Amino acid sequence: MHVYLAGPLFTPYQRSFLDELASSLRASGLEVFVPHENLLEGPLAPGQVFDIDAEGLRSAEVVLAVLDGAEVDDGTACEIGIFSELLRTGSRRGGIVGLVTDIRVLRGAQGGPQLNLFVRGCIERFGLVHTDIAAALAAVESLAERARPTGG
Repeated sequence: MHVYLAGPLFTPYQRSFLDELASSLRASGLEVFVPHENLLEGPLAPGQVFDIDAEGLRSAEVVLAVLDGAEVDDGTACEIGIFSELLRTGSRRGGIVGLVTDIRVLRGAQGGPQLNLFVRGCIERFGLVHTDIAAALAAVESLAERARPTGG
C-alpha cells in the first residue's frame, strides 16, 4: 500500500521529521512517497514539481499530512485538496490522516486543533486529525489496510 507523506520540507528539521515518519511507516511494510526524496537536483520548474507530486498522490491510498506551523503549509494544503477530490470522485480508495504536534496550534484548542476549517474539513471527510504521532501512524496503517483491494 502506498502512503503520500505531505508536510513542510523547507528546513533540515522539517525534512528530518518527515524522514522519521517515513521510516516508521516503511518499517510497517508500507511504501511511502516523500516529495523531497523524489525531487530532481538543481533548479526545478513548477510543472516538474507538480507532475512528480501529483503522480505520487495518484498512486497513494493514504495521505499523512503534517499540519505543523502557524498556518498549514500551502503545498500541504494543496496536496490535501487534490487527494480529497480523488477520494470524493472514487478515483482512489483510502483516506487522509492529519498530524499536529505544534504547540502553537494545540495551545488553548477547544474541540481539536485550531486549523483552517476548509483544510480540516477535507481531512475529516475522509479521516481524522491526530495530535499524537503513534495514533496518526496507526490510523495510516488502518486506512491503508481498509483500502486494500479484496480478492474474490
